[in-house]
Amino acid sequence: MKPLIAVAGRLGAAGKLSRNAVAFASRPYLECTLRGGGEPVVLAARPLEHRDARALLRRFDGLILMGGSDVNPVRYGQVPHPRTYGVHDEIDEFEATLALAAVELELPTLAVCRGMQVVNVALGGSLHQHLPDTGAVIDHFPAGFPAPPEGVIHPISIEPGTRLAKALLGDEMIAGLSYHHQAVAEPAEGMTVVARASDGVIEATEFETGWLIGVQWHPEDTAATDEVQQRLYDAFVEQAAGRD
Repeated sequence: MKPLIAVAGRLGAAGKLSRNAVAFASRPYLECTLRGGGEPVVLAARPLEHRDARALLRRFDGLILMGGSDVNPVRYGQVPHPRTYGVHDEIDEFEATLALAAVELELPTLAVCRGMQVVNVALGGSLHQHLPDTGAVIDHFPAGFPAPPEGVIHPISIEPGTRLAKALLGDEMIAGLSYHHQAVAEPAEGMTVVARASDGVIEATEFETGWLIGVQWHPEDTAATDEVQQRLYDAFVEQAAGRD
């Protein structure tokens, strides 16, 4: 049996593809999971009590938290920046509840871009709301963000000996595609920084227990042609498959 991978779904407005509002997951995450040997299952976004999230996730072998728009800064005690966009409180609460349940269950979790930020905030950490304000000197998002769909590629330095480095078969320098204007500022308790960009922006974190890796870049965007990026999903599914 393939390991079942829960993918926290999103909500979309009615449009040309559906006359009703839709629940969805971005296809590259699903394709990466399938290539890695997992079976992705999209979870419908909805209000969840903590106990219900725990019960739901016990039915799965792993969890993916996708990239997306900004986490509401109110959740980490800040006033929203003028460049804050796409805040959706229901999705924030849904994903944060899943993240906390996954941490308690030590469920293998891969948190990408916004997903990494959601986990950090849920556990008590904070975010830089707009990277240009911090003095970041390399591009982490394209001109006109968030309008164009294309990201930017830049080098990322991986700490040797970490779970992330092992997942990437020891690579200590990779090229990652980024599409974000926010990033982790203060890591939550239990979170360790395991990768950075050349300007110091945090690019990956790991939790102290279980197998929970957050990456700020988007490995799924280039994984079809870059085996280094696919390795991360392969390692994640392998962890999921190895659960008792």
